Amino acid sequence: MPMIRFRLVGSRADADTLIIGLHGIDGIEYIEEIDDPTLSFRDLDSANDSDAHTYVIEVGTASDSLAGDVRVGAAALAHERNAGIEFVDAF
Repeated sequence: MPMIRFRLVGSRADADTLIIGLHGIDGIEYIEEIDDPTLSFRDLDSANDSDAHTYVIEVGTASDSLAGDVRVGAAALAHERNAGIEFVDAF
């Protein structure tokens, strides 16, 4: 099963909107928000990010072509919400 892993930097509402949007794609096996204790440390030098947090999300899909659709959809949803997104191979 192909997996897509990404970090989303934004608000809780941004993460929820993205997860709900991805649930609407047929062929999604699962979507899981992963707790990452290393993300609890905040960058003290960053400005105006009181609502910004990092959410670690993993999506399992039925096929490689669907994995590409999930990447495109997740990037579009993040862009609409002005949230940052970084696709990674592993957490």
